[in-house]
Amino acid sequence: MTTMPLAQIHGVDDLRLDQTPTPLCGPDDVVVQVMECGICGSDLGYLAMGGLTGPDVPMPLGHELWGVVSDAGANVTHVVAGDRVVVQPMSNGNNIGNGGTEGGFSPYLLVRNAALDPGSTLKIPPGVPHEYGALVEPLSVAQHGANRVAATASDKAVIYGAGPIGLSMLQVLKYRGLVGTVVVDLSDPRLEKAAALGAIALRADDPQLTQKLIEQHGTSNFFGMPMPGSTVFFEATGVRSVFEKIVATAGPGSRICLTGVHKEAATVDLVMLLAKEVSIIPAMGYDTEFDEVMTMLQSGQIDPTVMVTHHFPLSDIGAAFALAQDPQNAIKIMVDCQS
Repeated sequence: MTTMPLAQIHGVDDLRLDQTPTPLCGPDDVVVQVMECGICGSDLGYLAMGGLTGPDVPMPLGHELWGVVSDAGANVTHVVAGDRVVVQPMSNGNNIGNGGTEGGFSPYLLVRNAALDPGSTLKIPPGVPHEYGALVEPLSVAQHGANRVAATASDKAVIYGAGPIGLSMLQVLKYRGLVGTVVVDLSDPRLEKAAALGAIALRADDPQLTQKLIEQHGTSNFFGMPMPGSTVFFEATGVRSVFEKIVATAGPGSRICLTGVHKEAATVDLVMLLAKEVSIIPAMGYDTEFDEVMTMLQSGQIDPTVMVTHHFPLSDIGAAFALAQDPQNAIKIMVDCQS
C-alpha cells in the first residue's frame, strides 16, 4: 500500500477522505495500524470552524484511537511489532488530530519520536479488551478533571452534560467511590445511559432542579438561604448559560471543574463567588492520566464501552460525523479504520 485514506478538514464543514502516502517509519518512530478511532466533540468543533491550519492546509483529524504496532524504529525499545497500543496524541508535541501533521482517521498512523517518550504509545495490558482502547483518551480527560478538583469518595458530585466526557466522568467518580452522583442533561437517551451507569438523572430544564439537588445532596446554608449540599460540580457542556447556572447554584466552599470548551464569554457575579468561596478549577486535556486509566481498566470495575452507540467504517466517515452531531441519537461513535 503506497497510499491510504486520511480524513482531513478542508474548510468549514468540509471533511474529505484524501489519498495520502502511507507513512514510513524512522529510527525514532512507531507506525501504528489503527483499528478504531472515536469521534470527539473537539473534532466536531474543528470541523465547524474549518480546522486549525488555515484555508490552504488540510487538517488531519482523529486522536482517540488504539491500534497494533506495525513497525518500530531501531531506537524504539518500549514496543515491538504486534503490540496493542493506545496513542497519546499530544506526546512530543505531535498534536495528532489536533493541528499536527498526522491524524487517527486513517489505516496507519505515524507517531513521530516515540522513542523519546514511551508514553506516546502505551501498551494495552493483557486482559484489557481492545474495545476499551479508543476510550482511554476521553477517560483520561475525565480523570484529569477529577484529579484537578481532588474528588474523593466523600464528595457529592453533579455532572452537567451526559455526553462522552460527562459519562466518562461518571465512571471515573464511581471508581473513586462516589455515590449519589447526579447527571444533568436535556437528552433523554443520554440521561437513560447515565441512569444505567448508576447516576441520578435529572433534566436540565426541570424548574425544580435546584430543589431536587437539595433532596439528593442535602442543604448547605448560605446566610440563611438553603443551597444544594453538592460539593463538586463538573461542567461538561461548553454552554455559557449552564456554567453561569452552576456558579449561581453552587453552595459555599464547593468546587466547580470546568471541562467544557466554551466559545463565548460568561457573566459571573463576583461578589457571590467571593462570599461563597467557590473554587472554579479548569481542567483541559491530561498529563499523567493515561497510565492511571489503564490501571482503572485493569481493575475490571468499569466498562467504558457502554457509551458507544454506533460503529462506522472509515469509508463512511461523512455519515459518522453527521450522526455524531445529533445528541438525541448518538453518544460515542467509533470508526473502524481498516474498512
